[in-house]
Formats: sequence, C-alpha cells, structure tokens
Amino acid sequence: MNKDNRLGMGLGALLSTSNSKDNNSGVKKINISQIQPNPTQPRKNFKENELAELATSIKNQGLIQPIVVRMLENEQYQIIAGERRWRASQLAGLHELECVVREFEDTEVLEAALIENIQREDLNVIEEANAYKGLIQLKNITNESLAKKVGKSSSHISNILRLLDLDTKIQEMVISEDLSMGHARALIGVPNAYEKAKQIVEKNLSVRQVEKITSKFKKTKKIEKFKDPNILDLEKELSNKIGLKTSIQFNENGSSGSLTLYYSDLNQLDEIMKRLKK
Repeated sequence: MNKDNRLGMGLGALLSTSNSKDNNSGVKKINISQIQPNPTQPRKNFKENELAELATSIKNQGLIQPIVVRMLENEQYQIIAGERRWRASQLAGLHELECVVREFEDTEVLEAALIENIQREDLNVIEEANAYKGLIQLKNITNESLAKKVGKSSSHISNILRLLDLDTKIQEMVISEDLSMGHARALIGVPNAYEKAKQIVEKNLSVRQVEKITSKFKKTKKIEKFKDPNILDLEKELSNKIGLKTSIQFNENGSSGSLTLYYSDLNQLDEIMKRLKK
C-alpha cells in the first residue's frame, strides 16, 4: 500500500498486515519494557478512571486488539497507535504485548496517531486542534485538503483551529472540561477573555448567556471590519491632520453618529483639550 494513502484509509490500513512490503511487518509479541510512547502523540490527557477500567478488562479478557508500533534502534519500538492500551496493560501487569510492526517515516507518525484518536473520538478539542495544526504544517496542506483526508467538514476544521487563538489558560479550562467548546468559541476575539472564562465557571453560565454577553463586542468589531471605504478614507485624512487616531461611527439611520479621538498618554489628552478650548 502507498504510504501516502494511509491517512485517508483509516485504522484498517494501519492494522492490516496483508499485501505489505514492509520488511518488519507482522504481529509479534514484544516485551513491554521495549515499547515507548510517541512524543508527537496528539492525545496528552488520559483519565485515570478510564485507564483503570481498561486495565481490569485487559486482565480478564487480555488485549483484544494489538497496538501498532515501529521499530527503532537497540531493539526498541515506538507506539504509533494504542498508547492508551499500552498504559492500561502496564497497570494490568502484562509483560508482553501483541503488536503490529509497521514501517513509518517520521512525517507519517503524527498522521497515524491522529487517525486512531479521531476515529475513536479520544481527543479533546484542544488536542484535536493541535493535531490538525501540526498536520497542516507538516504536510503543507490546506484546511480543505485535511478535511477530506480525516473525513471532517472544512468548517469543523476551521472552528477547531480557531480555539488555538485563545489564551492557553482558557485552553486548559477546555481540556479540564470546565468550559465547553461552545463557551470557548464564544470567547474568541473577546477582550479580557480569561476573566470572562472564570466568570462563566463561577456563575455556571450557559453558552447562550455567554454569547449574549459577548455579542455586543462582536457586533462592534463586525461594524468596524465592514466599514465603508469612504469613511475609512475620511478617518485617515482626519488622523493625518490632527496627529491622532480617529474613528467615525454612524448610527443605523445614517443621519447621526459619533467621532472618537484616541490618545496614548496624558500629554496627548492635554493637547486635545487645548485645541478644543481654542
């Protein structure tokens, strides 16, 4: 199988050992001490209670599905897919694991790990976003191309990636499930977002309530973004004449509005007052 097609083929392609040209391909038992996790694994959070449940299942029924590894130097192996099962197997006291040994280039490792986690829905949205970002950079592909490969919509990819624009403290709140994805999305581009995030948790606000709170700011930003080019030219001309940043806003009826002058320090404010008094 062409290695470039693995991401689109899914777990079946990863686990299959038929028609493979990999020299070391096949299922074999490997000492658990020879297996090490993948540092580029998208999933960083493993819930202890879920690992304990899986460990109990492995103790009673054994490891039903082998993990996928690649061979390193000195008889060591790196996990490509199945780190959760490897961790649970350690808790269960297993000494050997059945593994599918496949050849993977460094650039393919993240792809394969992402396949497993996405198809099993094991990633939280921040881990998913970081994995998408890593793949886009690694493979130099567009959001649309990635969406086709992982079986997601382009809007899903774009919305997930936007979460990485949030403060890392807010991202941590999403990972810990203090905030939902809906809460986080409502905070994107909002000033003092972290303070608002803490208020969401303290007051147990719904997503709808947060959207209502942040809608006023976003409406203002939208108006600024789509401001008439003629108004922008007028602002620029006025700013050049008085030496200050200016903003012109029209009310909905267009017959009235406001003119805002921005100053950066008290000296500029004093200068503005002097000009107005004259």
